Amino acid sequence: MSTRIATRFAALKAQNRAALVTYIMAGDPDLAVGQALLDMLPQAGADIIELGMPFSDPMADGVSVQRAGQRALAAGQTLRGVLAMVEDFRRKDDTTPIVLMGYYNPIYSMGVDAFLAAAVHAGVDGLIVVDLPPEEDDELCLPALAVGINFIRLATPTTDDQRLPVVLNNTSGFVYYVSMTGVTGAAIKSRGAVGDAVARIKHHTDLPIVVGFGIKTADDAADIGKHADGIAVGSVLVDTVGNSLLDGKPTDKTVGALRDVVASLAGGVRRARA
Repeated sequence: MSTRIATRFAALKAQNRAALVTYIMAGDPDLAVGQALLDMLPQAGADIIELGMPFSDPMADGVSVQRAGQRALAAGQTLRGVLAMVEDFRRKDDTTPIVLMGYYNPIYSMGVDAFLAAAVHAGVDGLIVVDLPPEEDDELCLPALAVGINFIRLATPTTDDQRLPVVLNNTSGFVYYVSMTGVTGAAIKSRGAVGDAVARIKHHTDLPIVVGFGIKTADDAADIGKHADGIAVGSVLVDTVGNSLLDGKPTDKTVGALRDVVASLAGGVRRARA
C-alpha cells in the first residue's frame, strides 16, 4: 500500500539524501501559535513531522519536552485537539507525512476505534506510542495497521539481535533508532557507533532507519545524515519555542525562531551526502 511516508522516503532516496524529521508538541505554546508552527515546518525544510500528543505523565521525555507538554495542556490541548490540528494542516498540505508521538493512556481513554477513525479522517500517517511494547500489539498496533496507519517502533542501543526481530515485527513506515539510552535531550556520544547500529538494523529490515535523540545542530544533522535514512530532531526545537516566550506567552519571534533552526538543520541534512 502506498502511503505518504513511503512516498516521501522514495522521493528522498531518489535525491540521495536523508529525511529531516521534526518534532514539536501539539498546542505548544498555545493552540493558535501551535497551529502556525505546524503549518510552517514543511516550508522551513521538514520532510516528515512528528507531532507530540501532550500527556500529564511523560516518563520517557526529558525536561524540555515535558515542559512543552505542560504548556500545551495548560493552553487547553486535548487528543481531539491534536487531531483537529492535523485536519487543519491537511487543508493546506496533503503530502507531508505526520506521525503522532506520545503515550497510550490518552488514546485508551478516547477509545482505540474512535481514535483511529478520527486519525484516518484527519490525515494522520503514523503512530509512535512509546509505552506499548510488541507484546501488546493487539491493543493498538494491529488495529492501526488494519486502517492504513503506520505503526513505528523504537530500537535502542540495548536492542540486541535476538530482540530486534520482535521489535521489527508489525513495524511499518520506518524504524526509529534511539541513539542512546535515557530520556530525550541528551547528546550523542559516538557518531561512529550510530553508523554501525544503523548498518546492523538494516540487516534485519528493508524499512528506512531514522536516527533520533541527541541531534542538535546542522553539523550533527550532516554527520548522522550520512548513515541514516532520516534524522529526527525534537528537544532543540521545543527549546527554541520555549526560549522565544515571554512570561510563558508566545512573542512575535516564536514562529521565526523555529523556522530559522529548522532551516539550518535542513541545510545540514542536504549537505550530508553532497
